[in-house]
Amino acid sequence: MVTEVQTAERVWPTLAPVVFVPHSEGEYQQLVTLLDTLIDVAGENENHPLASLMEVIGVLIEKYEDEHVPELTAI
Repeated sequence: MVTEVQTAERVWPTLAPVVFVPHSEGEYQQLVTLLDTLIDVAGENENHPLASLMEVIGVLIEKYEDEHVPELTAI
């Protein structure tokens, strides 16, 4: 596990501007745009090298929406 942490420490400065927990509408929109781009690249190919990144970005978007976007109610 030490090797994995060392690798993460080395590459994180490059990834941090792309993979983050959104705290504002602007950051949320940035992640939505990133996910759209990833979908354009990887499509629905679950074996694509970026598939797990798409999943992570999707979870971050969903978390933001759960906390900041009001649910629609039926009339």
